[in-house]
Amino acid sequence: MNKPKPIFEKRIFWDVDFDNLDYDKHPNWVIERVFDRGDVEDIRQCRRYYGDEKVKEALLNAKFLFEHRMHLAAAVIDEPIEKFRCYKLRQLNQGPWPY
Repeated sequence: MNKPKPIFEKRIFWDVDFDNLDYDKHPNWVIERVFDRGDVEDIRQCRRYYGDEKVKEALLNAKFLFEHRMHLAAAVIDEPIEKFRCYKLRQLNQGPWPY
């Protein structure tokens, strides 16, 4: 039995052909994009479709998330921010001091 596709806002996937988007071919990319650019309802749809374990795995291994979205993801999956790969990478590659 096929699971019903999640209903995401088209603005999240503005740079790809939304109608031909295959949610099962690149799940990590979809999950990262939803958490980076989606709202609360998009995140709920993502969690329903992929399940909490897949979402947790994808987020912990993501190479990049915006900082405020990293904190949101940490709260959603109930993991400390220090476990996120993107947090560790950000600590290793600090840019100039933001004034």
